[in-house]
Amino acid sequence: MSSAITIRDYKLYKATATLKKPIADATHTLHEISFLVLRLRLDNGVVGESYLLSFQYSPEAIRGAFRDLLPHVKGFAVNEMGQVFNKLNNLSEYFGNQGINRWAQAAINIAMWDAWGKYLNQPVGKLLGTYRDKCSIYGSGGWISYSIDELIEEVSGYKSRGFSAVKIKVGSADWRTDAERLKLVREAVGNGINIMMDANQGMTLPAAIQLANAVNDLDIFWFEEPLNHQDFDGYQSLKQHTGISLAMGEREYDTLPLLQLLQRKAIDIWQPDLLRIGSVEAWRESAALANSYHVPVLPHYYKDYDVSLVCSIPNGLGVESFDWIDPLIDEPMLVKDGFAFPRQGAGWGFNFIDDCLTEIKL
Repeated sequence: MSSAITIRDYKLYKATATLKKPIADATHTLHEISFLVLRLRLDNGVVGESYLLSFQYSPEAIRGAFRDLLPHVKGFAVNEMGQVFNKLNNLSEYFGNQGINRWAQAAINIAMWDAWGKYLNQPVGKLLGTYRDKCSIYGSGGWISYSIDELIEEVSGYKSRGFSAVKIKVGSADWRTDAERLKLVREAVGNGINIMMDANQGMTLPAAIQLANAVNDLDIFWFEEPLNHQDFDGYQSLKQHTGISLAMGEREYDTLPLLQLLQRKAIDIWQPDLLRIGSVEAWRESAALANSYHVPVLPHYYKDYDVSLVCSIPNGLGVESFDWIDPLIDEPMLVKDGFAFPRQGAGWGFNFIDDCLTEIKL
């Protein structure tokens, strides 16, 4: 039965951020910073919006996932997030729920939450409940492809903007190169700023142990994804040999890897990716599991959603900052003195600017 909050139709768009030259981590070179933007329209005209980070990867595959799933959300009430999630899970099960369909499924869920908040004229964060009114934010980047001058310019820029933590990419062919770059970053930002390192699964266990021990005197806050994300025993061994704090989670589509790491005492910070894990509800479920082991949550990438989510849970530690979408949206997030503040507008509190969008025909 149709009502004011029934999902009536949808449109998909692409937006692209400016990238002056390719950037690289230990495992990927990025030639494009792009986003897919979904808009769901309700019978009453309210539009819910979401986006996902796509880079240059599998453009036809992710569009195909949207083409497959979106027709099945028509006719649902926008607050039936759980029913839609289960419906799309069932449709995706044959080819697997861990993969590209999950991204489209998550984008639909996020847009539903946006539309529901707009219909109620409330921020999503207030609908979820709040534990705090702001959260810590760290400056991310430090790409392996950067020259030393570019690296120091970036981290110094974060410091001048009031950030209290920065994250640097590691996983060079020789771990000694990473150690030297981290030393120079520490010299540039001083001792009052936390430094994290992220290998994007690009290291072997021996090299990760060598690097972690070599930078022990630099007071590294955490070591992110040094090994393949399914090498649970490797993470346990790394922890035992170095004692360094380990951060994981951005590659996971459910909570089973988290449980494996928790049971091995091989994770110190849980980093769920909202688009991979599939929904606001699944994200919060994973945060609750982490909390049961007294592990804090600091999610991957999507600060424009994650600030509200982190502020809604007891074990929220902070969020990651990239500025890539800021020129493309109407309400960039308030970041001040090392903290990010949830937007107070209805829904997620921001929308992409129409002139920045190119429609994708479905």
